[in-house]
Amino acid sequence: MKRRTFLRHTAHAMAVPGVLGSMGFSFPKGNSMATLLRRAAESDKVLVMIFLEGGNDGLNTVIPLNHLSELNNVRPHVFLEEDELLSLQQSEVAFHPALSDLRDLFDEGKLQVVQNVGYPEQNYSHFRSTDIWMSASDSHQVISSGWAGRHLEEEFPGFPDAYPNDDMKDPLSVEIGFGTSLLFQGVAASMSMTLNSVNSFYQLVDNEEQPAPSTQAGDQLRYIRLIAKQSQLFGERVVEVAQKVNNHVNYPSNNYLADQLRVVSKLIAGGSGTPLYMVRLGGFDTHDSQVEANNHARGEHADLLTLLNDAIHAFMRDMEFHGIEDKVLGMTFSEFGRRIISNASLGTDHGAAAPMFFFGNAVKGGVVGKNPVIDNHMTYDDNLDWEYDFRQLYGSVLEQWFGLNDTERSNALFKNFETVEIIGESSILPLGREVSARNLFVYPNPLNGLATIRFKSQNSTVSIELIDLNGRKIQDIYKGTPLAETNTISWNTEQLRRGRYFVILRSEAKNEVFGVVK
Repeated sequence: MKRRTFLRHTAHAMAVPGVLGSMGFSFPKGNSMATLLRRAAESDKVLVMIFLEGGNDGLNTVIPLNHLSELNNVRPHVFLEEDELLSLQQSEVAFHPALSDLRDLFDEGKLQVVQNVGYPEQNYSHFRSTDIWMSASDSHQVISSGWAGRHLEEEFPGFPDAYPNDDMKDPLSVEIGFGTSLLFQGVAASMSMTLNSVNSFYQLVDNEEQPAPSTQAGDQLRYIRLIAKQSQLFGERVVEVAQKVNNHVNYPSNNYLADQLRVVSKLIAGGSGTPLYMVRLGGFDTHDSQVEANNHARGEHADLLTLLNDAIHAFMRDMEFHGIEDKVLGMTFSEFGRRIISNASLGTDHGAAAPMFFFGNAVKGGVVGKNPVIDNHMTYDDNLDWEYDFRQLYGSVLEQWFGLNDTERSNALFKNFETVEIIGESSILPLGREVSARNLFVYPNPLNGLATIRFKSQNSTVSIELIDLNGRKIQDIYKGTPLAETNTISWNTEQLRRGRYFVILRSEAKNEVFGVVK
């Protein structure tokens, strides 16, 4: 259900308190139903994409432990010694030694590795392969719009003329870096607000500009500044949102990626409804000096992975600090990987498939995909075979995180791809957390076909119902007396119309309510 549609429906939601009140529900002090509904409206999922520009060396990021001998033979100039690697729980891969915090996230079940991501007929040009990843096109197609831009055009019709408006005050997407990428380019218009640098964000928020002189040139300067600010229609809203947040966890210094993620955190925590963000970490084109000659655990690649590790760790802790960790999903991607064979310059050249990371409270966690196949007879022209088309991962995010159906995913990606399970049971709306004590869970959320309801109640008659925002009962889902303390039931939501609802659990002990969306 589109955000603007839900917001229109909230005006009719005043019937809900009476319905829930008659059922014996009481809400925490200060949390009226109107407040909870507003929070639900503001709790739409957020995707933060980290673009590793230049082509990340996947074999030195996620190392297949069953091929260490072969890796030592075919890439001796960059090979990482086994005793330096960071092993992962119940996994046949290890992380680069610079990724200690990401290893901890993995062990906590908050990071998922998807191996061997690429596409058919790999292109080895930085510019062309980047366009392919941004547009979600086939290798031989030239497309002038991005997959995220096409999705946003479907979700927010009439942009840019009708925006900002009362239903959507925030930028549809935000990217930090020089210029506007193809990723957020729609068929008709660019769907993003671009901050050319972190400094440009703080200049916008803090209005840190030198006063114009009282001369004719000063008048012209003031006019130029006015036009520049007016060209960013959402500038005032960004300032309003950002100024609500003054406290953060400590972010590492001298880390440009961390600086960007701190800006993203500020906007999300301040209440921005922007669903998509992209930030960048450049420098991964490591043809030489990828490692130091006498210590392969150090070098340019190690420095870059340290920046990535420290920035994501700080960002995740900041999400927890602000209490918004359940609504944010992060992912990394790069335009390609590196060659299997290392070169004589302590580096690697342009390659094909590479791993992607997904991180956040909602991810399923673990490692998806088989270890890359490496043998001692490989030549320079050999490359890692792709196991997952990158568009499978895009489609998985659109389906499991944003709740898009087959038609909507096809509009964004030109066709539907087999999905990969990225989102786990923890993908819940904050509304469910606000009202219940986590005794009632519904997943996946957004609903998509067959859902699972997990609840706690023993030797007590339980009824589970579905109501809409007007307080009307839509469906009796379950009634019975479960014998176990924790119970799970399946719920077919195929025939349910798109929208936001409340799943209501009533028992002798207590009543529970959980917000869901389809």
